[in-house]
Amino acid sequence: QVQLVESGGGLVHAGGSLRLSCAASGRIDNRYMMGWFRRAPGKEREFVAAIRRSGGSTYYGDSVKGRFSISRDNAKNMVYLQMNSLKPEDTAVYYCASGGASYDYWGQGTQVTVSS
Repeated sequence: QVQLVESGGGLVHAGGSLRLSCAASGRIDNRYMMGWFRRAPGKEREFVAAIRRSGGSTYYGDSVKGRFSISRDNAKNMVYLQMNSLKPEDTAVYYCASGGASYDYWGQGTQVTVSS
């Protein structure tokens, strides 16, 4: 089992920045992907970004490329999502996820609200 706890959400004006953190604990496999997803009200869950624990390759959803950056600190079992140039359409609950291709483990989510 893997436990994930997100933090760092909040209210920010459009154009601002936020940094989300995800603390992982439990049986963490170095083959795991660590990812961020989001769900806005009335919309389906959307892939935001992911990073491989081993090697650090990164992947981004089209809507956040060039604005968001994912990073990890394996020694601390932490994953971060730096969000810059935030837009009102980035408003959502952001979830940290981990596991194999199916992302077996999920956090509770943290709310990000971007005001116009």
